[in-house]
This record gives sequence, structure tokens and C-alpha cells, in this order.
Amino acid sequence: MKSKQDSMVNNLKHGGLMKFIQPVMMICITLFSTSVLAGIYKCTDDRGNTSYQAKPCSGEKKAIEIDVKTGSSTNLSVLKKKKEKELELKKRQEIDRQKLIELEAGRKRDAKEQSSLNQQLVKNNPIQYSAFSIPPYRIDRLSDIVKEYETKLPDIEKLRRFAAKKALASGECMRVEASHLSKKSSDDQLVFSVDCSSANTFYFNEQELLKN
Repeated sequence: MKSKQDSMVNNLKHGGLMKFIQPVMMICITLFSTSVLAGIYKCTDDRGNTSYQAKPCSGEKKAIEIDVKTGSSTNLSVLKKKKEKELELKKRQEIDRQKLIELEAGRKRDAKEQSSLNQQLVKNNPIQYSAFSIPPYRIDRLSDIVKEYETKLPDIEKLRRFAAKKALASGECMRVEASHLSKKSSDDQLVFSVDCSSANTFYFNEQELLKN
């Protein structure tokens, strides 16, 4: 009788123990599976040696991440190089953008300087130049023809002055009434018109004006 009782006690203890152990084992298996399914990394060093590990590769020549759930893989080395190229491209684009900003600022400054010289010439020679003979071309109020050649605005302002002087030097223009960029201008060559008080109109291209 005692032997049967002992056997029953042992069975109960053993059964109770298994009931306790089974959930614990399931939890451990689940945690392990979750860790594995998070990703496996295939790492290849410079010597061509390959290893598989649960953490990202470090210092290896080639690194591939394998998704255990889908079986897909991602070449991390290629992905890294792609991101580096994208970053480098953005840096170059930003440098180019800054250069354009600086170039535009310099162009506006130079145009303003040339316009100031024009105004000074007119002010100092009221007999030869009417007060509005070479008015400033304002960046925010450019005519269609000037807008088309906006990138050359410093040269345009300078050549307007040269054109006015050349017309006076001809001896057939007593007083300059207006000096402007002409509609005859093209991408290859700018042309300037000078209206004089004598009703004469002179046309000069930039090559003529730059010879002096």
C-alpha cells in the first residue's frame, strides 16, 4: 500500500513539475525565436572568411542582412555606399547652390557699381547728357529685353555708358537723351541704341564698344 502511495505522490510531483516546466520552456523558445527572427547577419572579412551572427557586422569587407521571416537579404555594404554617394551628391548640390547665390550677389553688386558710374557721368556733364539719359536698370523692374540678358547686367550698364560716349565722340550727337540695350541684341552679341537731341539714333554692338 505504501509503495502505491509513494508512486502516486511521485506521479503528482512529476506531473506538477512538468506543468511548471512546460510554460517556462515555451517562453524561452519564444524569446529565442524572436531574437533569431529579428535578423541574421552574414559577414565576410577582407580574407574572404564568412561568419553568421545575430548582431550587425563591424569592420568586414562585405555585410549581408538576412531576414529569417521572408528569406530576403540586404547587402548592407552596397546600401552604405549608396547612402554615402547620396550624401556626397547633396553636399555638392549645396556647394553649387551657395556658389550661385554668391555669383548672383556679386553680379548685383557689380551692376550697381556700373550704374553709379553712369549717374556720376550724367551729373558731372549736364550739358552733354540729359538727366535721364542713362537711368539705372533696377533688378526688380527690368524690361523684357533686359530681363532676357539679366546675367550680363554689369556689362550692359557699362556698355550703355560706352555707347553714350561713343555717340558724342562722333561729332553728330550734341547731347545724349537716352542710351539703352537694343532689341537688336542677341545671345551672341549685345547691341545698344543712343538717342541724341539732334534726332539721330546710333547703334553700337558690344565688340565695337569694347575696342576702346
